[in-house]
Amino acid sequence: MGSGHEHGRRAIRHERPLWWALGLTGGFLIAEVIGAFLTNSLALLSDAAHMGTDTLALMIALTAVRLSRKPPDAKRSYGYARMEALGAMANGLLLFAVAAYILWEAIGRYGQPLQIATGGMLAIAALGLAVNLVAMRLLKAGSGESLNMKGAYLEVWSDMLGSVAVIAGAIAIRFTGWTWIDPTLAVLIGLWVLPRTWTLLREAGNVLMEGVPASVDLNEIRALLSAAPGVREVHDLHVWSLGSDTPALSAHLVVAADTDADALRRQLTQQLDERWGIEHCTLQIENQACDVRH
Repeated sequence: MGSGHEHGRRAIRHERPLWWALGLTGGFLIAEVIGAFLTNSLALLSDAAHMGTDTLALMIALTAVRLSRKPPDAKRSYGYARMEALGAMANGLLLFAVAAYILWEAIGRYGQPLQIATGGMLAIAALGLAVNLVAMRLLKAGSGESLNMKGAYLEVWSDMLGSVAVIAGAIAIRFTGWTWIDPTLAVLIGLWVLPRTWTLLREAGNVLMEGVPASVDLNEIRALLSAAPGVREVHDLHVWSLGSDTPALSAHLVVAADTDADALRRQLTQQLDERWGIEHCTLQIENQACDVRH
């Protein structure tokens, strides 16, 4: 009987750019919310909600970076990787609430349009665009090394598109006087955010429910284990996620009596790491199947 424990933690770099990006987006979020109420722009408020998702995404990314450095302890043997999924779940639920409020408010604005201060709306949106471009520059280098960093980068990238839409709306309202453009933009931005919010909730829920990671095909893993020399049967195969980029696996392998269990374990753990990035791997080697099956 043998087990492999490849628990090396991947180095997470680019923490300082995350802090700078968080400071920029968090500071501008406050300014944009104030500006939205001063200018009566629902589109700005909708974009501020989107900027809020950026801020929360950056906070989640930073939390994951900091907690990933904490070693496992007697109560949390796998460490704190699940904090990322919990934060993402809270982020998604808050986003749904904000999006629902904005959509409801937009319906009312069609019946009772408000005068929009297009000058202030344009200035705030332009400043938001500049903040997003700087944040994108800060996060781009790390986006190819971590799913966590990639998620934060994509959040800021999509918010940049929202800022461009608000700028275009402010210019259109200024020259046409069509105030319906503002709630329409708010609805469009809200509809842009909602599918991404659902995806975020689904992915976080899959982690918390210990579902199979999207990047992993369980049948392919079973085929790989079954095809190994000496393996007669594979059972109790489980694959789950500790965090968004930390898959884990456990399985029982029934092998022939003359099989070198240690060599088999080393071979399979290496293949699982190379093909699916599964470093947390436990393989129980048996000469006959155990009685308990899951």
